Amino acid sequence: MLGAILSCLPVHAKDEKKRPNIVVVLCDDLGYGDLECYGHPKIKTPHLNRLAKGGIRFTDFYSTAPVCSPSRVGLLTGRSPNRAGVYDWIPGGRSVHMRASEVTIPQLLKKAGYATCMSGKWHCNGKFNSPQQPQPDAAGFDHWFATQNNASPSHENPRNFVRNGKPVGQLKGFSCQLVMDEALSWLKGQRAKDAGQPFFLYVAFHEPHEPVASPKKMVDDYKGVAKNVDQAHYFANVTNLDAAVGKLMKALKAMELDENTLVVFSSDNGPETLLRYGRGSRRSFGSPKPLRGMKLWTTDAGFRVAGIMHWPARIKAGQVVSHPVSALDFLPTFCELAGTQPPEGLALDGTSFLPVLDNKQVPRKKPLVWVYYNALNKRRVAMRDGNWKVLAKLNIGKLNKVDSRNMAQIKGATLSDFQIFDLSKDIGESEDLSRSHPEKLVKLKQRLETHYKELVNGSHVWGK
Repeated sequence: MLGAILSCLPVHAKDEKKRPNIVVVLCDDLGYGDLECYGHPKIKTPHLNRLAKGGIRFTDFYSTAPVCSPSRVGLLTGRSPNRAGVYDWIPGGRSVHMRASEVTIPQLLKKAGYATCMSGKWHCNGKFNSPQQPQPDAAGFDHWFATQNNASPSHENPRNFVRNGKPVGQLKGFSCQLVMDEALSWLKGQRAKDAGQPFFLYVAFHEPHEPVASPKKMVDDYKGVAKNVDQAHYFANVTNLDAAVGKLMKALKAMELDENTLVVFSSDNGPETLLRYGRGSRRSFGSPKPLRGMKLWTTDAGFRVAGIMHWPARIKAGQVVSHPVSALDFLPTFCELAGTQPPEGLALDGTSFLPVLDNKQVPRKKPLVWVYYNALNKRRVAMRDGNWKVLAKLNIGKLNKVDSRNMAQIKGATLSDFQIFDLSKDIGESEDLSRSHPEKLVKLKQRLETHYKELVNGSHVWGK
């Protein structure tokens, strides 16, 4: 195994050719069907089209939760966010946060000799830029430029960014471009200091989450095909983040880093489509097609997202891969690439996706399980096992908050009303096969009950 070989080498011997640079680009509320290369009939995304054509476009890529905060915590830790006690999005000022005891990707890569940087949306704590809770630097980032949640007052000219603990005040421009410019500025400086040091760069766009704002020229370009100006703003928002990805790839090529840099593009969850953010936020036109549901659902539209990987030195161009991959897999994969070991004593829910780069299945020891107690749909527990998906109702009702007052009730709640779907034939989860495939139902039910119980018993419980 590559990781085993590299782990025997001293840090300085692990040169760039053997250890790739790693860039993760994460969007916010981007729908499965929002990109041109995923079938959107109107939105133009030429740079992401090119990225996909030069690498792998995944049809079955999953985030770790159907909403932002837990999804980001799961991505950084390789663990179901429930284990970290992050069950839902985190409002500003709340005590909930990604605990210091969690071990993150940047912490592990930093120990392995990588330089680390994050730029964009953090949303892993409530008390942002406060000594009361761990901040991005505590999570292992050498440099950070971030907001607690969304860019404010919108994507245009935001004023709530913090750089390495110091508020930066009013900025001019659009969030995705500002976030990418910061990341590339850091990268250029880092290369000037140590051109041989590998790097991990986490770029977390705010787009296309509300409140949506986009460059006027891009909006004007869509007025002829959008049904109204608000939809034109949304379409332009996606095109603008696409342009930021194009800026990244141009910079990597100019610095002669493109060949040995693994670039991963994805989203934190599925699209917002209900316009739930108030009168001033009316531009949520994300597309879940051909999936059923949306953000906050446990059907696939809640967490099946766009997934693109590009790494010319390792990945054959032009692949479309249907093997399921999750953001939970990032930590064990990146550790293997860096020649270091995942954390001991912590239950990981992902596994290395390196076999997928050769169009082979990920050898999962456990299925992918999602639990979202505040889901909009009735069945709030989900599992994907191979090509099969099972949904179950948790007999406790909808929960806006999980803490010590209701955890005993949660642990005692049973699962019922199981539905099963063959996703290889039914991507929209339209035909429940529980009656026609009773033996498969029994197996999936037992497997979900086992893994759900293990997950709940291993979840962190906050005080009231």
